[in-house]
Amino acid sequence: MTARAFLIRGLIAGLVAGIATFFVAYSVGEPHVETAIVLEESGTAAEEGPADASHNHGDEAAGGHNHTHSHTHGDEGEGEDTEVSRDSQRTWGLLTGSLAVGLALGGIVALVAAGTIGRMGRLQPGQSTALITLLGFVAFALVPFLKYPANPPAVGSGDTIGDRTALYFGFVIVSVLTAVAATYVALRLRNRLGTYGGVVAGAAGYLAVVVVAGQLFATVNEVGDFPADTLWFFRRASLFTLATMWGVIGVVLTGLVGRLYAAQTERAQRRALAASL
Repeated sequence: MTARAFLIRGLIAGLVAGIATFFVAYSVGEPHVETAIVLEESGTAAEEGPADASHNHGDEAAGGHNHTHSHTHGDEGEGEDTEVSRDSQRTWGLLTGSLAVGLALGGIVALVAAGTIGRMGRLQPGQSTALITLLGFVAFALVPFLKYPANPPAVGSGDTIGDRTALYFGFVIVSVLTAVAATYVALRLRNRLGTYGGVVAGAAGYLAVVVVAGQLFATVNEVGDFPADTLWFFRRASLFTLATMWGVIGVVLTGLVGRLYAAQTERAQRRALAASL
């Protein structure tokens, strides 16, 4: 079982996960994004007045929103206006982003799983792949989300986006490195404390570090008077989307790796039988 074989299957799993994630994000998340955009634009229009509004809406009776964002580039006020319609953002843009993230994530998970074969105790390749995916979801997605959950449009100041991004990725790094260390400790303690004891020790160590890190990392609260129910539904949809991405990758990749291992094991047994005759 080579890293190339794992990578190919990881890309397949990522492709399937990207498609599934798009449908979940489109059906579950986009309605709440639309609501947040309406709230954002109503606040902007109230502050700037009708003559200064920077968003363009088409005729709703003609078939929906024609939400666009204009960006001007150039010197001394001259340049090109680039408009990206909201319909393109929520369809082709969302699909492209979901596929890109799915392929990248599937490939990374597959390569990590390939590198851990034979290093996860007595786990077979399919089982270790499932475990790696679960650990990745918890350390890379779930725990950072609990500390710094996703925010819809109209939430957060543009002046602090750099600081908020640095805090989020800093916490992701801490969580992932801690998960790697905790897994190593659990494997090392398995022979001394048994599988149960090693897993409990590793999980307890991970929780202790991330809880302390969560207290030390700055808290971001820029919600303001944004409606709590809309914020809750958006964040819940974001978590569903993350779970879909990682869950589909885990299920598909585990199945493909398990079938590959079974096929190679069967071929090896046939060769051994033929050699013994």
